Amino acid sequence: MPMSLRGNLYRQKRRLAAKLQNPRLLQISFHTLRHWKATMEYHQTRDLLYIQRMLGHKSITTTILYTQLIDWQSDEYASAVAGNIDEARSLVEAGFEYVTDVDGVKLFRKRE
Repeated sequence: MPMSLRGNLYRQKRRLAAKLQNPRLLQISFHTLRHWKATMEYHQTRDLLYIQRMLGHKSITTTILYTQLIDWQSDEYASAVAGNIDEARSLVEAGFEYVTDVDGVKLFRKRE
């Protein structure tokens, strides 16, 4: 990794840790972010093979370590419908994700 990226990450971590008074932020690395991204992608897609390809792993067992498979509370979703842009914006701001259009309305969902 180029030294400039490493140095920039270190400076940003130090500044943020001081501002938020949270020394644990100094423990974050690019590797930590890679684990986080893999876990979040798995949470959204539930597709280990997709995550394996995304990370470039040869072995699925390595991917399983990266995704830090955790027991999500529920596989149930709350759903909502948006008929216009303002409603859609409100749903996205509330944590809903866009699914599809049906009969001129937009469908959204969010894990419960």
